[in-house]
Amino acid sequence: MRIEIASLFPQMCESVLNTSIIGRARKSGAIQINCHDIRDYSQNKHKRTDDAPFGGGMGMLMTPEPVYRCITAIKNTFDFSPKVIYMTPAGTPLVQEKVVRLAEEPGFIILCGHYEGIDQRVIDVVADEEISIGDYILTGGELPALILADAVARLCPGTLPNEECFTEESHYSGSLEYAQYTRPYEWMGIKVPEVLVSGNHAMIKNWREEDSRKRTQERRPDLIKSSK
Repeated sequence: MRIEIASLFPQMCESVLNTSIIGRARKSGAIQINCHDIRDYSQNKHKRTDDAPFGGGMGMLMTPEPVYRCITAIKNTFDFSPKVIYMTPAGTPLVQEKVVRLAEEPGFIILCGHYEGIDQRVIDVVADEEISIGDYILTGGELPALILADAVARLCPGTLPNEECFTEESHYSGSLEYAQYTRPYEWMGIKVPEVLVSGNHAMIKNWREEDSRKRTQERRPDLIKSSK
């Protein structure tokens, strides 16, 4: 899996991607994630990449040419035509089904906006898909890009120890994960459910399935409706 991130703040992305599980996966070669500075593709002597929007309004917009040059340069390093994903609150919601689909791709490019966004013309030209991580606004697309990269990368072979690390988690199968417990057996007077220390794997499996069903019904009944 190869993920390329185009951003005005690649160092922000690198600081996260070099840490913990994803950092180890990058180091081992299980996944390849590279970050690119859109400013490097500005032809302005000050490396400026933003300007005031036509029609007035608050804030600045990223200009089209540096974005286009950056994405084009990245695409030219692939031996196939990679999908370009623009992270925006106006995109379709990121759900696990979409993460699984992207994890089946050999690679893709993530475009991060900043300020008030990006000139629509270049989005129309380079973006194949627009994705949102939720109905709220952030200062830029770097955090959404990192969320997408993390969600996809952890499904790639070699990132996690085995497939069970993600197939039994919330949303993977359309329901929430069951509650989990570890040592000590009793904490602040609260004991771990007896079935989990029974050693009966069939009973444990049944308990987890029922707990998953109850938690989904109580917390996210919409997931049950959407699966019907």
